[in-house]
Amino acid sequence: MQINRSLFKIVIIFFLTACSPNFVTSPIPVSSSPGISRHIFTSYDNTELPLRMWLPSREIDGVIIAVHGFNDYSNFIKDAVSFFNNQKLAIYSYDQRGFGDTRTRSRWSGWQTLSNDLTTFIKLVRKIHSHSPIYILGDSMGGAVTIVTMVKKDHPEVSGVILVAPAVWVRSEMPFYQRCLLWIAAHTMPWEKVTGESLEITASDNIEMLRELGKDPLVIKETRIDVLYGLSNLMDEAYRSAELFKINALMLYGEKDEIIPKKPVFEFYKRLPLKVEGQQKMLVYENGYHMLLRDLQAEIVMNDIVDWINDQAKSNFSLQNSRAIK
Repeated sequence: MQINRSLFKIVIIFFLTACSPNFVTSPIPVSSSPGISRHIFTSYDNTELPLRMWLPSREIDGVIIAVHGFNDYSNFIKDAVSFFNNQKLAIYSYDQRGFGDTRTRSRWSGWQTLSNDLTTFIKLVRKIHSHSPIYILGDSMGGAVTIVTMVKKDHPEVSGVILVAPAVWVRSEMPFYQRCLLWIAAHTMPWEKVTGESLEITASDNIEMLRELGKDPLVIKETRIDVLYGLSNLMDEAYRSAELFKINALMLYGEKDEIIPKKPVFEFYKRLPLKVEGQQKMLVYENGYHMLLRDLQAEIVMNDIVDWINDQAKSNFSLQNSRAIK
């Protein structure tokens, strides 16, 4: 009987190993030519990612690189474009790998790859706008990608970061059964797809916008199990990085957020190292949902973002003046 049990364990271990999450990896190119054209961002490994850019008609006072959330794509920021452009802010946004209209749509490439893409993109935008302050606006999963990117020792230089409902739902804050089910499913049937239809979650109070997303073919409606597993890895890494996140930042969160729970978001903020100095602050919206930039009160959120950006610009100007006087 003991032999049978041992054999059964060996078979199970072999089966689980054979069916581990299958993430997409890109071959290392012999040479790479990263660059930005009107509609394409060519990343560090020559992967081409769809790009959208919206430039103000007047001079540019700053640049926002908008990083979209899970199952979304670069067009997520379109409703806020006119507002930001009117404030002389240019907007750049690309489809992250595995999302939107990318070649590996519906597959997970690993958080390190997503971070490398963002690093490359920031450096390219910096070359185009060498004299303008650059801000990263990371929405949900895009916030997590932004966090893990900006804690690197060699992270690209930016003037500040805006984290909109950042995806920092660490596994330890998930129900035990949920963690177990995700692990088992990811290691036995990673190819299976799930939807969120039965969850009865309200992502925003902007119902018309949600209906439009439901009709948008570039918004992913069914998600592979291994992609969810990869997302959890990213959220774990972002949550653990709080103490290393040493950059001017504005965090935004809605009290009615039903996607990312309140506790891990607030715990993440408490561990940020620069909030005491006022370089990192958090705003909470009583009537805000997860999709703060597309909620019915989105203009309030956008105003707060612009006010914060203007404060950063004034602070930098004061510092430059004080150095000049010295």
